[in-house]
Amino acid sequence: MKKRTLNTKQIITQIFWEVIGSIFVAAAIYNFAVQAEFPMTGFSGISIILYQLFKIPIGFSTIVLNIPVMILCYKLLGRKFFLSSIRCMVISSIMIDYIAPLFPVYEGSRLLSAICTGVIAGIGYGIIYMQNSSTGGSDFIIMAVKAVKPHISLGKIVFVIDASVVLIGGIILGDMDGIIYGMIVTFLITVVVDKLMYGVNAGKMTLVVTNKGREVCKVIHACCHRGSTLFTAEGGYKGDERQVVMCACNNKEMYLLGQAIKQVDPDSFMIILESNEVHGEGFRTLQIGETQESAVKKAEKGIEGI
Repeated sequence: MKKRTLNTKQIITQIFWEVIGSIFVAAAIYNFAVQAEFPMTGFSGISIILYQLFKIPIGFSTIVLNIPVMILCYKLLGRKFFLSSIRCMVISSIMIDYIAPLFPVYEGSRLLSAICTGVIAGIGYGIIYMQNSSTGGSDFIIMAVKAVKPHISLGKIVFVIDASVVLIGGIILGDMDGIIYGMIVTFLITVVVDKLMYGVNAGKMTLVVTNKGREVCKVIHACCHRGSTLFTAEGGYKGDERQVVMCACNNKEMYLLGQAIKQVDPDSFMIILESNEVHGEGFRTLQIGETQESAVKKAEKGIEGI
C-alpha cells in the first residue's frame, strides 16, 4: 500500500511539472513564435515543408511522420516513457489551444520575440525532459538519439534537429530573416535546456594539498556533509610526503568549505575546478527512458542492427 501511494505521488508530481513545462512551451509558440512567423521546428515544420513541396495536408503528414517514430520510441525507450510522452503531448496541445490564448500576444520586434521564444521554450522543454517525458513528434527522435548517444548533451541534439528543419523551411519559404531568427531561437533553446538540465548536477571540485588530510576530511563532512577522497602524494621539489583531499560539491558549499579548510590548515594549498556534471550520492542523475541500463542495452542492439 505504501509503495502504491508513493507511485501515485510520483505520477501526480510528474504530471504537475509536465503541465508547468507545457504552459511555458505553449506561451513561447502561441504568444511569440506564431505572431513573428518564424520557420517552425519539429514535425510541424517538416509538415509545412511537405505541404509547400507536394501539397500534402499538414495534419495527415504529421500523423504519418509520428507513426514510425512512436514505434521506435516505444522499442528503444520503453513503455513508461512512451505513455508519459503521449500524456504530455495531449497536455501541451491543450495548453496551446486553450490556455495560451488567454495570455497577451507579443506583436513587437521579431528579435525580441525570438529571444523570448528561445528562453521560454527552453525552460518549458527542460522541465518536461527532466520528468523523463517529452511532447512527442521530434522529441521522440531527440530522446532516441540521446539513448543511443548518451555522451551527447540533450541541447546539442535539439539544436542539430531543429536547426536543420528551420534552415530547410526558411529556404523553401524564401524567408532569409526567418532563418536567422529561427537559428537564434534554436540556439537559445539549446543553451537553456542544457543549463536547466545539466546545471542541476554542475558544481565544483577541489583538490586540497595539506599535511592534515584526516582533519580536512572531517571538516568537509561537518561543513557540508559531503564525502571526500584522500590521496598520498610527494612534493616535486623537496620530495616530502603530502596528502591530497578531493571533494565535489555545489558552488555555495565550496565557498563555505574554503573558509573552513583554511581554519583547520592555513598552510594548505587549495585548487578549485569547475565540474560540468557530477554523478553519485547527493547529486541528481538524469534518466532517459526506463533506466540507463536498459537504454544502453537497447542502444547497443540498435547499433548492431545498423
